[in-house]
Amino acid sequence: MPLPHQNFMPFPRSGRLWVLAVALLLPSITACNTKENPDEIRRRTAEATETVRRDAKAMAEGVKEGMGREKKTIDINKASREELLSLPDITEHEADRIIAERPFDNTEDLVRRRVLPRAEYDKISDRIIAGH
Repeated sequence: MPLPHQNFMPFPRSGRLWVLAVALLLPSITACNTKENPDEIRRRTAEATETVRRDAKAMAEGVKEGMGREKKTIDINKASREELLSLPDITEHEADRIIAERPFDNTEDLVRRRVLPRAEYDKISDRIIAGH
């Protein structure tokens, strides 16, 4: 007499094909059978488009504002410490030295008086003036 686990009967070939066919068709039937209303899809698309448009406009304004800020010239004879620190690569120590060495006849005095090294001066020379 065979043991219970020996009574297992394998799927016939046609049975395996049927299971495979159902496994492949089930997702496609489900995907095609969505109950979303076309008007709802249009509404959501319009909302997403409006959000992207608004974000792109805000980003463009931010870039424009940032670019405008970079062009601002700073008078090294009158600038506050914070304004001097807004210049590229100017450290707190360098800002304090600029303030301590005032007044300057021209911006080249920063290098001539050894307040800043030439490399640092070259980075900021187009953004500073020495007003009187």
